Amino acid sequence: MTKRLIGLILATAPALAIAAGGGDLEAAQVRIGDRASLQRGATLFVNYCLGCHSLDYLRYSRVAEDLGLSEEQVTQNLNFGEARFGEPMGNAMDRDDGTAWFGAPPPDLSVVSRVRGSDWIFSYLKGFYIDESRPMGWNNTVFPSASMPHVLWELQGVQHAVEQGTAGGPPRLALVRPGRLGPAQYDQVARDIAAFLQYAGEPAVLERRSVGVWVMLFLAVFTFLAWLLKKEYWRDVH
Repeated sequence: MTKRLIGLILATAPALAIAAGGGDLEAAQVRIGDRASLQRGATLFVNYCLGCHSLDYLRYSRVAEDLGLSEEQVTQNLNFGEARFGEPMGNAMDRDDGTAWFGAPPPDLSVVSRVRGSDWIFSYLKGFYIDESRPMGWNNTVFPSASMPHVLWELQGVQHAVEQGTAGGPPRLALVRPGRLGPAQYDQVARDIAAFLQYAGEPAVLERRSVGVWVMLFLAVFTFLAWLLKKEYWRDVH
């Protein structure tokens, strides 16, 4: 039984690696402790993503507490629906409508960063290009045949595939119509959204990191005191 379990784990490891965002991904360089980035990411997600994708495991009140926002700020800038301050960040899209429009209801993104990784999200948001063969007119180098349209195209601009990738790899893209933002500015947009989704996947990470500093300081002081006690105890023995 143990051998079968080990064999199953080894057999599924490549698939898990791909699902987690393996391959040629661009480093997002997310800084989860950058509160300003998380605040921008929250605003961008609400304005461009929350209409279709929910965050059912994250409450508005938790976002306010972790990102240093007041209830009034959250209500004015993040909560545009009828949800209460203590309710999850859901959306109003009906699952049947989502299936009719996109072929499948848009998934909840609460833990997408834990499955895919921040680099995958960052690269995905940068990988949209025009593809008239797709129902929505868009395709993606990171997630080929994705049903999602490029909701950030006004910011990034329009990309075309100008050269097919080698050995079945993704095509090379070229910006043919500039957006409202330059490449570096759009990279920051994608990075902020990736950072916010990483936080959404594990909100406790912010608290854990702050507590971790004090834990390390305590251990350092405790180790020093233990060393002094050992030195004092063994002084008379020698």
